[in-house]
Amino acid sequence: MVIKERVILWDWNGTLLDDTKVCLTTMNSMLRKRNIPTINLKRYKEVFSFPVVEYYQKIGFDFKIESFENLSIEFINAYTSDLHSAPLVPHTEQVLKVFSRLGKENVIISAMKQDRLTLSVMEKGLNEYFKDILGIRDIYAASKISLALEYVKNRGLNASEIVLIGDTDHDFEVSSEIGCKCILIADGHQSKERLRATGAYVILTLTELLPSILPKSL
Repeated sequence: MVIKERVILWDWNGTLLDDTKVCLTTMNSMLRKRNIPTINLKRYKEVFSFPVVEYYQKIGFDFKIESFENLSIEFINAYTSDLHSAPLVPHTEQVLKVFSRLGKENVIISAMKQDRLTLSVMEKGLNEYFKDILGIRDIYAASKISLALEYVKNRGLNASEIVLIGDTDHDFEVSSEIGCKCILIADGHQSKERLRATGAYVILTLTELLPSILPKSL
């Protein structure tokens, strides 16, 4: 695998920010509160999906009892209060630094709400590595396809200039809509098996990207 593309569209949650455990802990707290069986990390990676409304249904929430909107608000409030505890994926800054030094444009395209996303990136001290940081307008994490397509159109980018790097099958869906290359990292919110089923190029850790971009002379 060689990354020749100059624009890197990064997912944030699960790809650069290791927030999987925060998400799982928050959700299990909500499940226990309702006497719904909790899930382990393996099960989480098997069922987590976009739009997240489908994931909520799979793990046992009944929208006849509580609305998805209210559940989303409860989740986001609890998740946000603990988000500071989520570390960066190991070697995130090193990877971003190398990509930037070699002239790549790093851009975040996330299903996180814009204000929370911007704050999260700022708290981790990574602003300097990104040309743009783009989140969605609400808390319901339905899709980031329209966000990505609008960005590509507004900048006049060609799909051949872009590679999207993420950790879910939704990232592959976004790349397919753009028509660009996709690399998925099986170290976040979905299992390796689910990612490989997309047909995308799958790696196990973020640092596996480095040999794909570093000149052989280095």
